[in-house]
Amino acid sequence: MMATLELRPSPIAGTWYPSSPERLARSIDHFLEEARLPELEGEVVAVIAPHAGHKYSGVTAGHAFRSVRGKSYPRVALLSPMHGYHPAPFLTSAHKGYQTPLGPVWIDREGLISLEKAMEARQLPGLTPLAHDGEHAVEIELPFLQRALAAEFRLMPLMVRTHRPDELRALGEALAETLAAYPALLVASTDLSHFFALPVANRLDAAILARVANFSPEEVLDAEEKGTGFACGVGALAAVLWAARALGATSVEIVHHSTSADQTGDESSVVGYGAAVILKKS
Repeated sequence: MMATLELRPSPIAGTWYPSSPERLARSIDHFLEEARLPELEGEVVAVIAPHAGHKYSGVTAGHAFRSVRGKSYPRVALLSPMHGYHPAPFLTSAHKGYQTPLGPVWIDREGLISLEKAMEARQLPGLTPLAHDGEHAVEIELPFLQRALAAEFRLMPLMVRTHRPDELRALGEALAETLAAYPALLVASTDLSHFFALPVANRLDAAILARVANFSPEEVLDAEEKGTGFACGVGALAAVLWAARALGATSVEIVHHSTSADQTGDESSVVGYGAAVILKKS
């Protein structure tokens, strides 16, 4: 059997984003500098960001992470889908950290243990650890966090496979219980519609983003189920909305939308990207 490395080596550096630390830092800083946000009233509790290659979705991701630029969050809970098959509904990393070209991001094992206890108290399945996984949807956000946040942070990575509303709501409540005592940031990693012509993609993306703006995980899941809107990380997205609500957040601001057509020029089959900020009034 392959031994578990202390740090999960990146399977996507050099393809999904630059492998050179200098090029990667310049690229992320450019996305952050160019982002223009509306006036955001209140404390940032969570952000929603896309997880395609930075070439395609970096502009949109930059808008999400611009909202936390210069802020400090000792604990970051980052929820994503798991694109490959796995039978467990909730997954995390078996490694001690993630390696990116910008350096290691260490995992908050104490936070994950506390979260698992809160999940078990709600009769949820526990967290299944994965080693040497190829999932990109967690890692792709890490360079943005490394460049945007003012201080080191510990990461609670969760890959969410279930779409069951009862399980996702309970997960959100367990996250809120775990994070309530610490300055913490929630991140939902999700792309939107996949492989529709641009007019259809824009309609589907607008529908799901409207439900996000309504701060309604129930409506988000309903749109996915009925096919009126899509998000590939819908479980992660819904759980973060529920967690943010439980932490006292009061509003969601949609800060950017784009599609892959903006970069490729191909409007026949596109992927949608959205960025949002979840706020708690001071």
